[in-house]
Amino acid sequence: MALPFILGIAVVILGNKVRGVSARALEQFAGRARRAAGVRGEVDVLITSNVQMRKLNWGFRGKNQATDVLSFPSDSKIHHGGAETQRNSFSKTSVALCVSGRCRAGDIAISAEIASRNARRLGHSAADEMKILILHGLLHLAGYDHEIDGGAMARKEARLRRVLGLPTALIERTSADGTRRGAAKGQRS
Repeated sequence: MALPFILGIAVVILGNKVRGVSARALEQFAGRARRAAGVRGEVDVLITSNVQMRKLNWGFRGKNQATDVLSFPSDSKIHHGGAETQRNSFSKTSVALCVSGRCRAGDIAISAEIASRNARRLGHSAADEMKILILHGLLHLAGYDHEIDGGAMARKEARLRRVLGLPTALIERTSADGTRRGAAKGQRS
């Protein structure tokens, strides 16, 4: 039996309110998606503004523009009161080895404005778009990287999207030149 701190929790912080989007509903989805993606440990999701996303993207990636989603995996070895969490990039699954305290898988930040705009353009709800972005961010926390993995993340995201009942997956909206339709170049989590 898995212990609760290994199963993890998902907390969604709605820094920007979006009509039709509930923090509680996103938390429930994030928990289901986290388990489906094989991510172990706590995950916090921040729904924020383009201004904040631009600051985060600049501070962590050196890109001076807003982006739709950013993922911040915990360090490869994180110490929690003497316990250790080790990410395993070979199995593409985060492995929580904590025996005491709470383990963290990482954090995800989502632009409410870009998510809402993409939802309108693609004909689905802002809540569904945020769920797609949460799933995408979780796969990055699980160790996937669509820029170098030969399509493994895209296949996993498409499969999980179907399992979780989501519309078109984020990577499926990517054109052949590597830019996302409707997104500026360099918008990458």
